[in-house]
Amino acid sequence: MKKLIALFATTAVASGSAMAGIALSGSASVSYDDNGSSPSATSYDADMTLTGTAGGTTYTQSMDIDGGTTRTVGVTGSSLSTTIGPVTISADMYDESDAATVSSTGGLSADSGDNRSVTVSLDAPVGDATIGLNDTGDVTVTGTFSGVTVSHTMQDGTDTTSGSASIAGMDITLSNDAGSTTWTIGTTVAGTAVTVGSDKSISATFGVTGNTVVVSHTAERASAASTTSTKYSVAQKDAYTTIAVSRDLTSGATLSATYNTFDSSLTLKAAVAF
Repeated sequence: MKKLIALFATTAVASGSAMAGIALSGSASVSYDDNGSSPSATSYDADMTLTGTAGGTTYTQSMDIDGGTTRTVGVTGSSLSTTIGPVTISADMYDESDAATVSSTGGLSADSGDNRSVTVSLDAPVGDATIGLNDTGDVTVTGTFSGVTVSHTMQDGTDTTSGSASIAGMDITLSNDAGSTTWTIGTTVAGTAVTVGSDKSISATFGVTGNTVVVSHTAERASAASTTSTKYSVAQKDAYTTIAVSRDLTSGATLSATYNTFDSSLTLKAAVAF
């Protein structure tokens, strides 16, 4: 009997320790879109993320759990990272090329072969810089210097550089991808947060916490052919403006209404996160 009690105690402790290192989070929402002159539609979405931590190692699994028409749970991400002294090793173990949710809209990253990867990063004691090397040979140097965060990735023929800083009440981001430069500037004026971009986009957010209005304008997007094997081509799209009103409820849910001038549609959405 004593051995049985001891065994049960050991099992309980082991189980409790395992549970202490596991965290669950997720969100669920229901949306109704009148789709302007087109037939209305109702959509559902539910996602869950499982994070397990043991010492300096973390495993993250994300899933789309609403099922949709297939009524199956779909994996959307799987990653493992561990830290050994100044070295961090991260493995992306999910191959997006098999994902049914991948879309070519807007020139998103394409599915070209196996997208799984391993990245090794070294925290170098040089101005708080971090040096990373992945299994494709790309080298990334990231650091913060005098309040300015800079990241530079060296890769074959398509080096990228990005930077961000907060200066005199303005949040500034700047990026250069193989010679093409884009930027955004954000600031707050009389309680309204305004962001403008080099692509002629602009957004304004105003209201109080839990009750906000966001007005965004997206400029016309020109069509573009695929530039590399890892990017889709971009389809042309006319300029449009969205107006979104969001309110947090005491029940923990959030209600929002979004009007889109592109197709004169109104979307009503109820969502909750945990």
